[in-house]
Amino acid sequence: MTGGQLVTSRDLLSRRILAIDDEDANLLLLTSLLEREGYTDVRCVADPMQALDAYVDHDPHLVLLDLMMPGIDGYQLLEAFRRQARPDEFRPVIVLTADTAIHARRRALSLGAKDFVTKPFDVVEVALRIANLLETQVLYERLQARSAPAGG
Repeated sequence: MTGGQLVTSRDLLSRRILAIDDEDANLLLLTSLLEREGYTDVRCVADPMQALDAYVDHDPHLVLLDLMMPGIDGYQLLEAFRRQARPDEFRPVIVLTADTAIHARRRALSLGAKDFVTKPFDVVEVALRIANLLETQVLYERLQARSAPAGG
């Protein structure tokens, strides 16, 4: 930690990110955005039926999630992610969707999404939202480590 920063860019850029979207073009856009920002551990899933396995296997720090997908939609995945979550963890999900309806936003947020962005989105804004949530996560983890009882 230099220059008075609580969280450095190195703390953020090594975090695991999982992007789930059935449109290859959207995954390509997200991958190029994340690589340009310097993130080094990004996994993309185009088949929503494989998303939960990828979530468990990759153990991401942050998830970028489309809502409207065939077979299993983003709402169902949000519910599945919540069932997988430990009660003491903060693992943010950012919903990226073309659905602009207020009920979609409310439903996603009520199912545990921490942010909601409509497509087409501003790549700089999404990069900032990702960094902000990852910074919050790092600080949360540090606070948890401090308050954990000695020896376990």
